[in-house]
Amino acid sequence: MKLKNRTVLITGGTSGIGRELARQLLALGNTVIVTGRDPQRLEQTRRDLPGVHAVASDASDPAAIRALREEVVARFPALDTLVNNAGMMRNLKLDQERSLSDLTREVELGLQGPIWMVQQFLPQLRTQAHALIVNVSSGLAFVPFPAAPVYSAAKAGLHAYTRCLRVQLGGTGVRVVELAPPGTETALFRAEFAREMQNEKAMDPAVLVKRAIAAIESGATEIRPGPSNLLYVASRLAPNFMFKQLIKLGQPRTGR
Repeated sequence: MKLKNRTVLITGGTSGIGRELARQLLALGNTVIVTGRDPQRLEQTRRDLPGVHAVASDASDPAAIRALREEVVARFPALDTLVNNAGMMRNLKLDQERSLSDLTREVELGLQGPIWMVQQFLPQLRTQAHALIVNVSSGLAFVPFPAAPVYSAAKAGLHAYTRCLRVQLGGTGVRVVELAPPGTETALFRAEFAREMQNEKAMDPAVLVKRAIAAIESGATEIRPGPSNLLYVASRLAPNFMFKQLIKLGQPRTGR
């Protein structure tokens, strides 16, 4: 499967990994639609990536997803690729007071959102000869990071859902891929984890996306670049050891 001359919808495509995916896929000759909630970021993306189509939508809102499907399918009837990338990662202390709705925002955006998006867009994708769904999870789907408990849980759930989706869509012509990035140099990686990550290296988004595109084109269905593969292997061979390393990472020492 070549990622050229396709029509691609990317949720959360105005920053980070999603934006870099949009940039590289545009350069390969694809029609690219990105979604986001921030009008200013949408407009900036239009200016920075000439040719991109930017649509305001909230990937955690079922009504917004239904409206998005109606608009995108009408405007882009050749849509054959869905990338569920929208997400958020927060540094949460579970013993602190929080409203129940706020506590699960990462689940709504990072797990429920992709499930809803697939459900809404699958009928369209099945009309295409070689359709593709890419769910962006995380290396933390394999070993959780205690400082980001709800994010880790959402990504673990997305990993499980994606495996099941792949089985159920086998033989339908819709290929299902999971991209599990490692720590990547984005605002999401640094924003609430400045102390924990101040001495940690992260992957360049351009490198991550280049590797992801090459892996998809080569036929891979579960893509775990760099440290993500280490987390995956460790989750099988030494899960407690790796979990302890992430516990330490979430408890920065003085002088880190």
